[in-house]
Amino acid sequence: MRENFIEKKFAEAVKKTGSLPLKFTSPGKAGVPDRVVLIPGGRILFVELKKPGEKLRPLQEKRKKDFENLGFKVEVVDSIQRIEEVCHEIQTAQLPGIRHPGSD
Repeated sequence: MRENFIEKKFAEAVKKTGSLPLKFTSPGKAGVPDRVVLIPGGRILFVELKKPGEKLRPLQEKRKKDFENLGFKVEVVDSIQRIEEVCHEIQTAQLPGIRHPGSD
């Protein structure tokens, strides 16, 4: 299974949650996650997509820690199962800081 297959399936699944899985690039800042997911209620999730079993490169690990130190959640998705888990987290507000409208 290739990374672009995982990425396509991820984008399709996230859209079904009512969220927007935007492609994320940052010129001049290598190693940032592949997607920034805009979640209803004004929440953000960053996602690095990998082919099954592939690990983050050292610079990607550093960027992940940098983002997390700022209070953002960064998920690594490398399988259909991880897609399902992340979408479940989005839908059930299990990610830190995520609240759905009307959940207050």
